[in-house]
Amino acid sequence: MSVVQQQMAVPLFFSDSAVAKVRELIEEEENPDLRLRVFVTGGGCSGFQYGFSFDESQEEDDTVVERDGVKLLVDPMSYQYLVGATIDYQEGLQGSQFVVQNPNASSTCGCGSSFSI
Repeated sequence: MSVVQQQMAVPLFFSDSAVAKVRELIEEEENPDLRLRVFVTGGGCSGFQYGFSFDESQEEDDTVVERDGVKLLVDPMSYQYLVGATIDYQEGLQGSQFVVQNPNASSTCGCGSSFSI
């Protein structure tokens, strides 16, 4: 076994509710090529912030997490901050949204969309 195989990163997790919501949105758009892309950008009140978009194209270096036929895409730069995280969909008093439960974040802001390492 090579060194690379021994050091495989922990994957991202795609919750049942997130998979169901992505499937629902894809069906509403009537576009089976849509995938949920999660990414990390600089900014927000804690240094980094999460972003979500729908994307029809998959880049060669994207990490793909597939569950029940629904695909989640993450670019290499964002992946390093998201290893081991769970992508979830929650409905609550502040509305409905995709959220990231990230064990790598040392702190998060009140809105839950930005974090620091």
